Amino acid sequence: MKKRLLAALLLGSAFLGATAASAEDATLTIESWRNDDLAIWQEKLIPAFEKANPGIKVNFTPSAPPEYNAALNAKLDAGTAGDVIACRPFDASLELYKKGQLTDLSGLAGMDNFTDAAKSAWQTDDGKTTFCVPVASVIHGFIYNKDAFDKLGLKPPQTEEEFFAALDKIKADGTYIPMAMGTKDLWEAATMGYQNIGPNYWKGEDGRLALIKGTQKLTDADWVEPFVTLAKWKSYLGDGFEAQTYPDSQNLFTLGRAAIYPAGSWEISPFGAQAQFKMGAFPPPVRNAGDTCYISDHNDIGFGLNAKSKNPEAAKKLLAWMASPEFATLYANALPGFFSLAKNEVKLDNALAQEFVSWRNKCKSTIRSTYKILSRGTPNLENETWVESANVINGVDTPQAAAEKLQKGLDSWYKPAK
Repeated sequence: MKKRLLAALLLGSAFLGATAASAEDATLTIESWRNDDLAIWQEKLIPAFEKANPGIKVNFTPSAPPEYNAALNAKLDAGTAGDVIACRPFDASLELYKKGQLTDLSGLAGMDNFTDAAKSAWQTDDGKTTFCVPVASVIHGFIYNKDAFDKLGLKPPQTEEEFFAALDKIKADGTYIPMAMGTKDLWEAATMGYQNIGPNYWKGEDGRLALIKGTQKLTDADWVEPFVTLAKWKSYLGDGFEAQTYPDSQNLFTLGRAAIYPAGSWEISPFGAQAQFKMGAFPPPVRNAGDTCYISDHNDIGFGLNAKSKNPEAAKKLLAWMASPEFATLYANALPGFFSLAKNEVKLDNALAQEFVSWRNKCKSTIRSTYKILSRGTPNLENETWVESANVINGVDTPQAAAEKLQKGLDSWYKPAK
């Protein structure tokens, strides 16, 4: 009898132990558009998490960037999406939350590591619910060929007058194309051009929020004048820039044929691997010496929880780790040019990345003006800004005409809340 009782107790104990173990064992899948990051996740990020969380395995399964939104939506609708979802900023992810496909993460451990501004790209309009962990932003500015600058006796310009004087000197010398940017891929003209220099005109968040409130219009001087400056870029972009694609622009710069590249910080890592010359960077020059400088420090990527995840508790552990200072440091150094949105200061090993992020200490940060609320209707303001930025540089539209088209399109569907 005693033997039977002991055997029963041992069997019960083993069963409970197996149940507890199975509750801890889980395999998580991360969906992302960052297919360039596969090796970084497999070799650096996932091993660090799995070492601290035995029993949880993680797979990173990215899609090609242009296909990600459609592929993710199809998987979510079919119930086959991964547990953790890489979140696009603002409206695309907000729509997923509204459809009940992303979970409220407002109370997730570590969410207090982020400011309201960092969380704003993954919140409801009232700011009460956060549905993705903020991970990284990208910063706009200009990358330059240090060897070319040294050869021509140039220093990084701080004002627009100095900027155009440098371009004139580069053009007169004739060795280099002054600036590598094309207009065939329309987004390049807007993202590297209008959204890069524009915040210095519309005063960053002040102008962006005023546009949303309806107290400013795109036909106001603060929004037209960036187009006026962009129109001046035309004579510095080299022959045939109208047919030049984004990869063409990248190649012109990394091959040493252009002196300046209007940039997003995501270029830092590939440029570092490809360019055979020293590089530096400077923020968008201010209009006049002493002016406050503004930078586009744009929330780019976050991670959320699939509402239909079969392993929600394990997924929350992974997301809480993504909200930690440890992850912030690992991620920012594994992907130079993608800057942590966490409050804690992250020490960066890459000198060019450190130069970009140092601008946060001397300039005011903002996000791209078209990304929140203002591109939810038709015509889409973001896409229309691509078209008009290219048209202005190409000389097809005047700055005023471009601004009028954009405001007319916005007025056709957007009524600011009073």
